[in-house]
Amino acid sequence: MYWTIELASHLEDAPWPATRDELIDYAMRSGSPLEVIENLQQIEEDEERFEGIEDVWPDYPRYGDFFFNEDEH
Repeated sequence: MYWTIELASHLEDAPWPATRDELIDYAMRSGSPLEVIENLQQIEEDEERFEGIEDVWPDYPRYGDFFFNEDEH
């Protein structure tokens, strides 16, 4: 399983919280790339509900990760 920012961005508007199966269904209905669906299928199947993309991909960068405080420089 591998994630990129581009692949993970397809799940930003998913109906959180969601189970793995709900995320797969959303990815299929929204026309996400096959890699997104394959990554979701590799997650262990259980009834765990994911609260956000960070639960699926803990290293998902957020908006603030790309910018610095201009007052500091």
